[in-house]
Amino acid sequence: MGVELPIHDRVGAIRILFSMAFWTFLALSSAVLFLGALLLWALTRPFDANGRVLHLYSCFWAQLYFYVNPMWHLRVEGRERLPWKGAAVLVANHESLGDILVLFGLYRPFKWVSKAENFKLPLIGWNMRLNRYVPLIRGDRASIIQMMAGCRHWLARGVPILMFPEGTRSHDGQVKAFKDGAFTLSIQERCPLIPVVLTGTARTMPKHGLVLQQAVHARVRVLEPIDPAGFAGDVHALRDHVRDLIIREKARMDAEG
Repeated sequence: MGVELPIHDRVGAIRILFSMAFWTFLALSSAVLFLGALLLWALTRPFDANGRVLHLYSCFWAQLYFYVNPMWHLRVEGRERLPWKGAAVLVANHESLGDILVLFGLYRPFKWVSKAENFKLPLIGWNMRLNRYVPLIRGDRASIIQMMAGCRHWLARGVPILMFPEGTRSHDGQVKAFKDGAFTLSIQERCPLIPVVLTGTARTMPKHGLVLQQAVHARVRVLEPIDPAGFAGDVHALRDHVRDLIIREKARMDAEG
């Protein structure tokens, strides 16, 4: 007779197999979907200068991994508060790599601000380049200046941008200190700032790990837009106000289960 593994080891083995299947499917599907993105980019570029169609296709690409996985669930609340057109700065808390997949579920036009190394990833990074998202090298002053200029370019064209003001993923799910960039943009460009609160995403792809959890119940809640004019140019006051809003709303969502 074979030796039966303890329940903990069996669960761990199942998670590893599930993770291997996920990453394999992601790689194979990305190869096919990138070809679709390349074709769509070529067809729509003449009449869609801001790349809205390609971005919405990329939203479907990311959401596909929720659609096909019966153990992953996502609920988006307040999507109607996001603009189809017009400048806005979206800011979200950051729990895991899974936040990227989740926030594409907003299905609204925006340009990501993302680490420069992500643009070098095969297929997914190439698609980010096609979408003309905004790269950033953390801690590099020249890159930060270039990133801010890139964001201003898109805001001037009436395209929202989305940033993680924590700058990096939280290791414990707690909201970290916010950096000033997003709030400076909102005040200087006189455009609304829209907080987006995530919960449950830390269990999708934990930091420094590729082993996925078996079941995920992620939620996104879009809060009311904030007019920066009420903060009289005080970047820090706007930053701290938004962080407090996100912390309180996240606690409320966690308590709701």
